[in-house]
Amino acid sequence: MAQERFTADNTTLLLIDHQVGTMQLIKNIDSAFAAKQSIALAKMAKILNMPVVITSSQEDHAQGPILPEIAETQPKAYAARIKRPGVVNAWAYAPFRDAVLATGRKNLIMAGVTTDVCLIFPAIDAALEGFAVQAVLDASGSPSDLSEEFSRQRMHDAGVVLTATNTLIAEIAQDWSTPAGQQLIGLLFSDVFPALGASIV
Repeated sequence: MAQERFTADNTTLLLIDHQVGTMQLIKNIDSAFAAKQSIALAKMAKILNMPVVITSSQEDHAQGPILPEIAETQPKAYAARIKRPGVVNAWAYAPFRDAVLATGRKNLIMAGVTTDVCLIFPAIDAALEGFAVQAVLDASGSPSDLSEEFSRQRMHDAGVVLTATNTLIAEIAQDWSTPAGQQLIGLLFSDVFPALGASIV
């Protein structure tokens, strides 16, 4: 069955456990890079006025608070974030799933830290429930290459589309010449590919 194209009008962004402590668990890619990509997704959603659902796990433990740049970029979503007491699979936690359902959108962009614990289970469950899910893997990450590889394979096998921040932003933009497209290409050059942007300027 053909899936509906992801647009700003039919898609919700889900940011799962991008917390100061959990970011330190990322070893398969540079954790600072993954943080920048997750912040870029939050900025993309702000530009497009796209619904955002943020969730965290045990903020008062080692996981720590949500990245401050995400909180600053999405203050309303941050204030309304779903604070899980310890439930691993965010989709299995009713307040989170209810918040996603409340957006009324069937296309979901997900990023989570870590990929192999925080992202894999809600991505698979949402896909099995009939949602179209894209997992943004450079805004996520795992403690090892092996666990990342296996998690990607399981998500792919369940029908989750694996993508990267630049590809996702381009897909959502559709046309760089529109007012929103101009802001999004600026976001790519300033946040996602700052070195490239500097060389172009």
